[in-house]
Amino acid sequence: MPFDGLPDDFKANHRSVWVDISPELQDVKRMHVLFNDYLDELEYAAVKGFDAIGVNEHHSNAYGLMSSPNMMGAALSRRIMDTQAQLLVMGDAVSLYNPPIRVAEELAMLDVMCGGRLITGFPVGSSQDANFAYGVKPASMRAKHREGFDLVLKAWKSKEVFSFNGRFTKLRYVNPWPKPLQNPHPPIWMPGSGSVETMDFAVEMDVPFFLLSYFGANFARGNFEKYWERVELAGRDRNPHRAGMVQLVMVADTDAEAKKLYEKHVQYFYQRCTHIYPGFTEAPGYKTVRSLKDVLPAKGSAVKSRPDSFAAAQKYSWEELIEQGIVIGGSPDTVRERLEAAAKESSIGNWILLMHIGSMPRELAMHNIDMFTEKVMPSLSSVFSESPHNWWPKPVEGFESAQVDPVARSVRR
Repeated sequence: MPFDGLPDDFKANHRSVWVDISPELQDVKRMHVLFNDYLDELEYAAVKGFDAIGVNEHHSNAYGLMSSPNMMGAALSRRIMDTQAQLLVMGDAVSLYNPPIRVAEELAMLDVMCGGRLITGFPVGSSQDANFAYGVKPASMRAKHREGFDLVLKAWKSKEVFSFNGRFTKLRYVNPWPKPLQNPHPPIWMPGSGSVETMDFAVEMDVPFFLLSYFGANFARGNFEKYWERVELAGRDRNPHRAGMVQLVMVADTDAEAKKLYEKHVQYFYQRCTHIYPGFTEAPGYKTVRSLKDVLPAKGSAVKSRPDSFAAAQKYSWEELIEQGIVIGGSPDTVRERLEAAAKESSIGNWILLMHIGSMPRELAMHNIDMFTEKVMPSLSSVFSESPHNWWPKPVEGFESAQVDPVARSVRR
């Protein structure tokens, strides 16, 4: 959910889009329109048949304006009741919340409000958000995340009031009202940027690992090779629904038309919205030595930059973005073939598709959603259909949803 009003000379005259971006660049009146446009697009995706619609969390930046995923989720919760879509909150980095019981309360509220459709994501949090914008100590982030995660789970599951005496959080009474509608709790997905510790945590907790990356299916291949090795070592099954990733998808009538429609909006995103001061990318202690070794070029390598380098992606042409798999874009046949190939190659059963990127206007995002749902999605629905999705909301026994008026929905049906 980027801000689309960054000036042409932004990169030349501003150090970073994240953390210390100048407040003078804010156009709050424009943001009012953008928030409503983005909500319209998400509602439209639900109406058009997406399995779920999702929100996330970022702070102090023009790259993603959703500082509160739960507020966005609340705005959507009643508006999707006449669709089959689930509600994915891929935010709530528990290490940012003090006390993290707030996360348990608000997500439980959302699950009740949307009728048991909630899917939750618990990211550790980016260094920009957690360390620089919220002041969380890098070296203690994972321990704080784990403790907060444990507290949220216990709060959801416990049938009694209890006390919590952790290293970071101490509470005499833990008693969230309400509990989630889904019993004992909504499905949990574990998002990360490729750190092996996050993969290991997902495997340990028996929840799906989601790669949050803007570098596409080609970059993801190596990450998922590592992940599936860990799944196998733990003795768990290679169910494709244990894996998921973010992917930019742009659909048009032809490959040439896709470039014409979407190129400038994708370039806006990579050239302005990913212009991040390197010192903000990963604070010392944020990533372990083990995970750093996995992404840094090998000693003596001719390649000098990391494969997940925004600095490199900012220079790519449309053709290079397509070749690298950063964007899966083109005709319906092109998009369908490449998505299916990537899914099968790395056994990825869940895809978070970014149908809006950069400076894309609302109507173009709606067009992209139309093209995908009508001409691509039907042919992909059977991929991995033989594998049970054990991390998806299930009907709540004895529950009958409230009748919610969809109000004056403006999206096309």
